[in-house]
Amino acid sequence: MKYKEYQFNIEPLEPWREILIAYLAELPFESFVESELGLLAYIKDEYDKENLIEDLPLFSNKEVKISFTKQGSPDINWNEEWEKNFPPVLVENKIYLHTDFHPKKDEIPHQILIEPKMSFGTGHHETTYNMLNAMLEIDFKNKDVLDMGTGTGVLAIFAKMLDANYVDAIDIDHWSYQNAIDNAKKNNMHINVQLGDASLLGQQNYDIILANINKNILLQDFGAYVKNLKPKGFLLVSGIYEHDFNDIIKKANLHGLNFIKKWSKNNWISILLNYEL
Repeated sequence: MKYKEYQFNIEPLEPWREILIAYLAELPFESFVESELGLLAYIKDEYDKENLIEDLPLFSNKEVKISFTKQGSPDINWNEEWEKNFPPVLVENKIYLHTDFHPKKDEIPHQILIEPKMSFGTGHHETTYNMLNAMLEIDFKNKDVLDMGTGTGVLAIFAKMLDANYVDAIDIDHWSYQNAIDNAKKNNMHINVQLGDASLLGQQNYDIILANINKNILLQDFGAYVKNLKPKGFLLVSGIYEHDFNDIIKKANLHGLNFIKKWSKNNWISILLNYEL
């Protein structure tokens, strides 16, 4: 399978490298490698369209300078490379994310088996870690749950492990859609996985909505989330940076959502909101 390699130069590197990865993860890029000057990102030739990334907000942001070149990449089995270099993840000594080739840790209360298959949501990124950490403090028992941008399905799977009644999981990426289905089966958890975006949301109302996506999509879809959130329901969002906090809270308040708590790791944050009519 043929790939294009994008070589990004980023000044300054932090926090902008992580922010760029978050944006690119919403496009058909499948793998990222940090470099001394910035980032290498890989995309299948068939998805490498002209002007694919030029409209990303970061390219017009005066706080950062980003340039890039691209070239053909030799055939690489990225799934094999990712799995080979995929260490287990321990969240607050309470959640253990691992693959088939990692040892089990029976002393950890929650064990989640994840085969990443190039999908976002392995627990290594701060946003997923924050979401899982926050979920430890939320009562999921007998709750109806929606996981938007499910990636590997890890958040949906964990919600079901925490005794959620019903779990919908939605992702726009076909690879993530299939990966979430496979991971749910591996963990013997029933979740309803759908391929698409917030336009799929219909009449189903939820007690808890999880949305680990990015700032732009969150701001765009707040109205859809609230429309499908039960009174006194909770919305847990992530994929956002510390300096995005005020923008998220302002938009949330416009939709009747109130701030409850924030979790932070390396300046990435998750925010818990609740809906009061």
